[in-house]
Amino acid sequence: MTAAMDELLSILDLEQLEHNLFRGRSPESDWQRVFGGQTIAQALVAAQRTVEPDRHVHSLHGYFMRPGDTKLPIVYEVDRIRDGGSFTTRRVVAIQHGHAIFSLEASFQHDEEGLEHQVPMPLDVPEPDTLMSQKELIGRFGENVPEGIRRYWERPRPVEMKPVMLKHYTSREKLEPKQNIWIRTSGPVPADRALQSAVLAYLSDMTLLDTSTFAHGRAVFDRDIQAASLDHAMWFHRPNALDDWILYTQDSPSTQGARGFTRGALFARDGTLIASVAQEGLIRLRRG
Repeated sequence: MTAAMDELLSILDLEQLEHNLFRGRSPESDWQRVFGGQTIAQALVAAQRTVEPDRHVHSLHGYFMRPGDTKLPIVYEVDRIRDGGSFTTRRVVAIQHGHAIFSLEASFQHDEEGLEHQVPMPLDVPEPDTLMSQKELIGRFGENVPEGIRRYWERPRPVEMKPVMLKHYTSREKLEPKQNIWIRTSGPVPADRALQSAVLAYLSDMTLLDTSTFAHGRAVFDRDIQAASLDHAMWFHRPNALDDWILYTQDSPSTQGARGFTRGALFARDGTLIASVAQEGLIRLRRG
């Protein structure tokens, strides 16, 4: 268990203030704003605390409204919209400084049997054991990695990543807007399905928006780009213990109107489709 992973599990253990009211904190860091994946995961935990344990999240949809302040707690207010015979629906609003910074709607269902299929995992992706970690990439390529990306990689995080393609990190070449990244937590996740879903939601926000810049030879860390997540949607298909590498496949069908749209699929190492993700983010060129 790394210190960063231990901290992640700690910040996902929300404090209950009142009926339907919870409080979360951010890890101590020099980040200028709260990581979006943290807000998604904490809001999901708040919703889960009001749902019967035999009902599990199958989808969530969230909107980012204001940047979160890492120095202050975040209050999560849960609205118990519906408790139906098969599905439970919750709305959560994350509040700081008296204003909403994020809203989430999530739906929960008890496990049922039915028709089942999934798309296959890409077959041409190298195994994670054959790829370099971000720390190894810094050691090998050093100054060829842009400063913003290097600083991001060097930060201690609860997630390890092994990108399959490196060209977009070291060049300005216009590339196909898609990528594959192996990703895993830097420590074990307890055998709790609700917590595993929250951790999966946390890591699903990583690297996704960057894919929308590849076709333009850019990166979200460029100084003349203002980038921020606008919304995030996720569908949980099958439970996963998060005890091994996960393949995160991503593609960006469109960038326009200062917004980039990206889709993602999360596959277990054995090819099981765990979850699907979609996100739109601000990709604005700074003038002057």
